Amino acid sequence: MANLLEIGAKAPDFESVDQNGKNVRLSDFKGKPVVLYFYPKDDTPGCTAEACNFRDHIDHYEKNGVKVLGVSVDSDTSHKKFEKKYNLNFTLVSDKKKDITQKYGVLKEKTASRVTYLIDRDGKIAYVYPKVSPKEHAVEVFEKLKELKLIS
Repeated sequence: MANLLEIGAKAPDFESVDQNGKNVRLSDFKGKPVVLYFYPKDDTPGCTAEACNFRDHIDHYEKNGVKVLGVSVDSDTSHKKFEKKYNLNFTLVSDKKKDITQKYGVLKEKTASRVTYLIDRDGKIAYVYPKVSPKEHAVEVFEKLKELKLIS
């Protein structure tokens, strides 16, 4: 795995497609805090637990203007099946070319490491979670957003 980005660094912009085949760019969310979470594979136990944890808490994020983006190297088709199976209610970004995972230093062999970046309104890295506990991660991240005053 490459080196993770440092707090204070500019978050690299990217362009890809989401689970609906729609273009998504990080720059689309400038002015909003973003939770950019990387995960290894759709529909595996840890990744499902993490995604469902964000699903169950997405209202808190949306009420506070925070965008949640889940990224893996799976295809948009795989993401769509994952979304439907678990009623996911946030954006899943496909990184089939592995560009995004490389830019963010999370590419591990053929997949993404489980790493989360909190990005502030100015597009800078506000916090990095190099190790993630999937079952409680959404709550932990929300508390950190408050602590960093990215939300009130």
